[in-house]
Amino acid sequence: MHETFEVTPAGFQLGGRPFRVLSGALHYFRVHPGQWRHRLCMLRAMGLNTVETYVPWNLHEPRRGEHHFAGLTDLGGFLDAARDEGLYAIVRPGPYICAEWDNGGLPAWLTGTLPPTRLRCADPEYLAEVDRWFDVLIPHVAARQISRGGNVLMVQVENEYGSYGSDLTYLRHLADGLLGRGIDVPLFTSDGPEDHMLTGGSVPSLLATVNFGSRPLEAFAKLAEHRPQDPPMCMEFWCGWFDHWGHDRVLRDPADAAKDLGAMLAAGASVNIYMAHGGTNFGTTAGANLAAPSLDGDYRPTVTSYDYDAPIDEAGRATPKFWAFRDVLSAYRNEADGPLPEPPAPTPVQARASVPLLQGVRLEQVIDSVGLPETVAANPPTFEELGIVHGIVRYTATVPGPRTAYPLVVRGLADRAQVAVDGVVLGVLERDRPVDLSFAVPAEGARLELLVESMGRANYGPLVGERKGLTGGVLHERQYVHGWTARALPLDGPLPAVPWDAANDTVDGPAFRRGVVTVDEPADAWLRPGGVKGYVWLNGFLLGRYWSAGPQQALYAPAPLWRPGPNELVVLDLTPPLATPTLPGATPSAPTLSATSTLDILDSPALSR
Repeated sequence: MHETFEVTPAGFQLGGRPFRVLSGALHYFRVHPGQWRHRLCMLRAMGLNTVETYVPWNLHEPRRGEHHFAGLTDLGGFLDAARDEGLYAIVRPGPYICAEWDNGGLPAWLTGTLPPTRLRCADPEYLAEVDRWFDVLIPHVAARQISRGGNVLMVQVENEYGSYGSDLTYLRHLADGLLGRGIDVPLFTSDGPEDHMLTGGSVPSLLATVNFGSRPLEAFAKLAEHRPQDPPMCMEFWCGWFDHWGHDRVLRDPADAAKDLGAMLAAGASVNIYMAHGGTNFGTTAGANLAAPSLDGDYRPTVTSYDYDAPIDEAGRATPKFWAFRDVLSAYRNEADGPLPEPPAPTPVQARASVPLLQGVRLEQVIDSVGLPETVAANPPTFEELGIVHGIVRYTATVPGPRTAYPLVVRGLADRAQVAVDGVVLGVLERDRPVDLSFAVPAEGARLELLVESMGRANYGPLVGERKGLTGGVLHERQYVHGWTARALPLDGPLPAVPWDAANDTVDGPAFRRGVVTVDEPADAWLRPGGVKGYVWLNGFLLGRYWSAGPQQALYAPAPLWRPGPNELVVLDLTPPLATPTLPGATPSAPTLSATSTLDILDSPALSR
């Protein structure tokens, strides 16, 4: 006989008995599967009885019709592991998830076709794609509902929709689609505790919950104004926050967070702690935010780490916030939750070391040898038009001459470009940060080259669905530059097939560099490359982006990625050439940091929490 989970005005009931949901967010796709059980045990040891996770559509279906449900995308395996460790589950399938995740979870192949105004609404083409995806996804969730002997208690409809839109037809379509595909546990929405968010994002007859980081009693009072029959639940209690490249870390005092947690539990509410364990934005999955009031300027890409200043840190270790939360939660556990377990032992950590990167191959050579075929167009094509999600695209065009020095204007740069004229690097352009890169052109014309790198797509607000690359044209003075050739090197999949047989140890400028380190036993580590900016692979797995802009100084390399014996480390170092000459009439570029021929293995993240 299977259990039932119900929503009543008096509160939640499990098997006909009162039940307080004590949940923590832990995203399976931000933790190596070899460490899922350790992290789930940490949730139990903190005093939680439930785990909550989003489902990122773009990770499961990176290309239309190509579905992945293994490794980092083994949603079913994660839910089964949570059940085995004694945890119930809350699933938030989107299709939009925010989560500081690239594009808010929407696939780039979809948003490269549909403009932003046709997303997250009752647009027929968008709904058809969502329905097709849910036909694949939802059976994995439905089979694991508590009503069928599994552990899934609740399923969310969309995500914080009231912060974005007001299309009730869209929300109702999603809810009906979940019901029609076999979801029979309670459906719910989650929104900020504001009038416009609750009216725009909630659905009649479905449970409404609220998200906040402080003033819990005020938030629940606002929820009660709109939904007096709904039991109070905070679906996202923001106990920390995420970090952006080039900005200070955002930290929250453990005592302050524990005080608000205690206040909401004392008021009889249920909670989902966001994040209980943040994990890592592996690869190129980190999103970005727009900080301007209009949400269309001041671009801030999210760092690779999703530590979130959570009670369980990126490496799965207990922090002072963990112990503070454990003290609070221990007083509010259900009798059926059983005794409070002790935390498992932390994962061992490697000793410090320095790894020489003795082989180097120029990035230009890799683009020419294994990049996608060249595309020729009047105007520079976007990444989406070239068929890549993230990576490097080399754009080249000829500027006719002769002409005096004029400024280069790159409209809609997304997101960073190294600019060269006739092989001479003028400097680096960054999105929303104009730099004067003026240059003159001789009579025979000049070859203009932009080496463009993408960072995270906006995950929140009206710019969700933005495109990458050169999206608004390139001008010399006010004149458009036409006649472009583009060649792309994707970095959202396996390590590119670098021609190491052509490597040498004197490569300057952007290059792939390789080294080997031997370890006795796999253990956690943090990898710190030199140079300005780039990417790091461990045994072919892309750990993520690094950037000297900080605040993150080293990339987390979890133990399951290491092997006893030799391990391959590859760095794509995007540092411009060390000695950059200046063209006649050109604006001198700022000095850059030197590239490095070593990578440091650290025994800590080298960054205070």
